[in-house]
Amino acid sequence: MRKSYQSSAVTLPQHAEQLLSQGHRLALVAAHLDEAGPRVVYLFTSGPPDMRVELNIRLDPDRPDVPTLAHLSFAAGRFEREMHDLYGIVPLDHPLPRRLVRHFHWPRGWYPMRPDAGPPPAFGEQEGPYPFLEVEGDGVYEIPVGPVHAGLIEPGHFRFSVVGETILKLKARLWFVHKGIEKLFEGRSIAAGLPLAERISGDTAVGHALAYCLAVEEATGTEVPQQAQQARALLLELERIHNHVADLGMLCNDVGHSVLNAHAQRVREQLLRLNQQITGHRLLRGGVVPGGAALHTLPDPAGLKAIGADIHEITDLALGHSTVRDRFTGTAILHTPAAREIGCLGYVARASGIADDARVAHPFTTYGERLTVPVHDSGDVLARFLVRAEEIDTSLALAAHFAEQLSAPAAVLAPTPPPGTGPRTGVGLVEGWRGTIATRIELAPDGTLARVKPVDPSFFNWPALPVALADTIVPDFPLTNKSFNLSYAGNDL
Repeated sequence: MRKSYQSSAVTLPQHAEQLLSQGHRLALVAAHLDEAGPRVVYLFTSGPPDMRVELNIRLDPDRPDVPTLAHLSFAAGRFEREMHDLYGIVPLDHPLPRRLVRHFHWPRGWYPMRPDAGPPPAFGEQEGPYPFLEVEGDGVYEIPVGPVHAGLIEPGHFRFSVVGETILKLKARLWFVHKGIEKLFEGRSIAAGLPLAERISGDTAVGHALAYCLAVEEATGTEVPQQAQQARALLLELERIHNHVADLGMLCNDVGHSVLNAHAQRVREQLLRLNQQITGHRLLRGGVVPGGAALHTLPDPAGLKAIGADIHEITDLALGHSTVRDRFTGTAILHTPAAREIGCLGYVARASGIADDARVAHPFTTYGERLTVPVHDSGDVLARFLVRAEEIDTSLALAAHFAEQLSAPAAVLAPTPPPGTGPRTGVGLVEGWRGTIATRIELAPDGTLARVKPVDPSFFNWPALPVALADTIVPDFPLTNKSFNLSYAGNDL
């Protein structure tokens, strides 16, 4: 159920505080530049039962500002800073008003999401050094890492303040590859928006495509057939499996067990080849489409069972190895109160005792008793490893179940609704493999995309990484970073 309310600068904090106290979470903040002036939409969600509440606030075109909600929600403070950097909308009395998205060589006063922004101007001189908090004292020194990293990893800068090998503080600086995806959506047809959604974070093609399609279908009043929803659920679990398997192997690799990593990547390659057979693409692109799903073939349940047995052997060998288990146990603990305050999602949250899962809170199809949500409360690397391993078991069972429910593979699509049907706005909530993805869209009168706001779970989880690393040692950083495995691309749209 989705409800929408008008709010004002006076009542917004009160309404937000009431929703948060009732168990809602702030899932998304989207700025809009309408003909009538700027507008901001705050999306709060909870479930079960599935609830979505929107607060709309109209701003003064001559003085676009909003009261900050940072004192009520950590995530709100970051959404507000992002909104200020891209739209110039000022969060009044924000406790940390400095830039978040725009680096200091971005021109002052240029807001790229405004319609009058024009082409990107030349980057200028730095306004000054980035304001990293300096930690001082006897024996304290800094270790800068990145933004350029070895291999294919995307850019991110990490500044360690260290005594000996103990990390006193870590500051992560992201947004080196801002792509302007939200701007690229504007004016596209619904069909042309799908390839962009699939590429928000390349390893989450199904999750982001599905969130986009669910939002489009709500906006247009499209009723998707049950068979198509089951096919989508199948693809979502296959995406979860191949990513989790890769992470299990790379976590083993980071503690020196490269043989287990080699076997995990061997299994992942089998899964990627299966993906190619099912949708024609190794990362499952093209399987989820507006109004339905398109499959070339279905996975063999016996083949999935064999893959599950292979994965079990790898995880058993890892957890049975004293060095691996010792390095995982007690490393980079994210305690439950911290995870809750930050607003963590997905396996990061579930490894810290928070059982949130959009498949339970916001289901788009029936999962039944086969869906079990593994939760651990130690909050360390071991917990994040175990949650992944147990989620693979659940995903394999769900994939086999949905494959058995589906008939001969084909495109299953909803009838095209009459023009003008639907509320013209929509929200999609999906439990991607990293956590809950939220996408909100608004359609223009001609049916094109007026505004698309996607939020990857990495946006919520990145602030938790420095918290987990406090009082650990520098050599634990690669292992901890992989146990979170957050997306740079999904964070930096």
